[in-house]
Amino acid sequence: MASAPAYDNFIDGAWVPAASGERFENRNPADGSDLIGTFPRSAEADVERAVASARRAYDGWRLTPAPRRAEILYRAGQILTERKEQYARDMTREMGKVLKETRGDVQEAIDTGFYAAGEGRRLSGQTVPAELPNKFAMSVRAPLGVCAMITPWNFPMAIPSWKIFPALVCGNTAVIKPATDTPLSVVNFVTALMDAGLPAGVLNLVMGGGSGVGTPLLRHPDVRLVSFTGSTEVGRQIAIGCAESYKKCSLEMGGKNAMILLDDADLDLAVEAATWGAFGTTGQRCTATSRVIVDRKVAGGFTERIVERAKALKVGNGLEDSVEMGPCISDAQRRTVASYVEVGLKEGARLAAGGHLLTGGSHDRGWFFEPTVFADVKPGMRIATEEIFGPVLSIIPVDGLDEAIRVANSVEYGLSGAIFTRDINKAFRAMRDVDVGIFYVNSSTIGAEVQLPFGGVKRTGNGHREAGTTVLDIFTEWKSVYVDFSGRLQKAQIDRSD
Repeated sequence: MASAPAYDNFIDGAWVPAASGERFENRNPADGSDLIGTFPRSAEADVERAVASARRAYDGWRLTPAPRRAEILYRAGQILTERKEQYARDMTREMGKVLKETRGDVQEAIDTGFYAAGEGRRLSGQTVPAELPNKFAMSVRAPLGVCAMITPWNFPMAIPSWKIFPALVCGNTAVIKPATDTPLSVVNFVTALMDAGLPAGVLNLVMGGGSGVGTPLLRHPDVRLVSFTGSTEVGRQIAIGCAESYKKCSLEMGGKNAMILLDDADLDLAVEAATWGAFGTTGQRCTATSRVIVDRKVAGGFTERIVERAKALKVGNGLEDSVEMGPCISDAQRRTVASYVEVGLKEGARLAAGGHLLTGGSHDRGWFFEPTVFADVKPGMRIATEEIFGPVLSIIPVDGLDEAIRVANSVEYGLSGAIFTRDINKAFRAMRDVDVGIFYVNSSTIGAEVQLPFGGVKRTGNGHREAGTTVLDIFTEWKSVYVDFSGRLQKAQIDRSD
């Protein structure tokens, strides 16, 4: 630990260690001998300092004109563009996904920064006719105050950007707690914002575990909103805690996403999409394609092709250009994946590819698992209904579109879905009837863009959406304003003569 870089919290414009002096290690999941750095193991005292800093900075920031706030965010986007390759390599080291994916992660943060900066000259409300003469009626957006962000490890820069950029352009201040598996990417993101000229205290970074940092943030009386991305169970606890103290709460949680494959589909295209959706980011995406619901007429041919493709994938250290899939984030996550393979076998699914830990040579240094395909999966099996968060794909044969839609909707999640067909009528039926927040036609279940809402239904979230203009509804309150220039007291509905 003595020779590794030591990173600190960022509070009130300064890098500071945890009050306790305790630290934790961050190691490369593809190579445990690669110590990326040590980071502060923070606790309630550090949260108190960070929230107090954000509270002090709030009035100055909310009164800064929104276009001026936006200019800082735009500069941050430019800085991220300049540092994209460096930050992508840091992310691959600490998170494991391949370089082309971490470059995309940083690019999404860049896109979000530029998009949010554009809202600084808009932040639209409404002007509407008043029902009385000589009276003007409008609504405006008002910031909330101090916002807490709790973010996951699988998109360690993109997801913080979805929360921080819109929160700041709306005039809020923030405290972020990143996942302990990927703190460096958030350090890099905060550094870009500070270098862009963000005033001290507007954004604060506190690193550490859920009990040490997350719970104190949830309970702090000066925190007005908690924005969380992670597991459904933790999200439920956050929702309960926010309800007890009347905080706003935005939750983005699990998924069990299905790709429907009809008998008229382009099978080659579907195989590529399923491979990318199931094994990109080692299946560690909330939008990962974990189910392919396929018409029985083409199930055999599709299964043969996807098995061949899965077996050919090169798995290894994501810093190597030829590698197509990286490791699981941790040994614990890899053990979870392995346990679900055992569940699938006991349930009677046919293991068509993979299913084992990858060992030998460089694989012994990290948490690698084979790309895994189960065939002949029944809709009610646990591997077909529970989120695995690993490189496991379940193939579910069905008879036609109606059954496919019923199976797609049979799980407790509703984040993303897709259909492959050449029949436009069937595509539109699926668009209408599959119960998800994001839907694709002839594309994978992953690949959202920042200008459209991101989020899902059922146990995937609590009704809010990130990205697009809808994210502004998370980070602002509506204020209705009436200006009466009649020179007398008008009593609204009471003054009507009819």
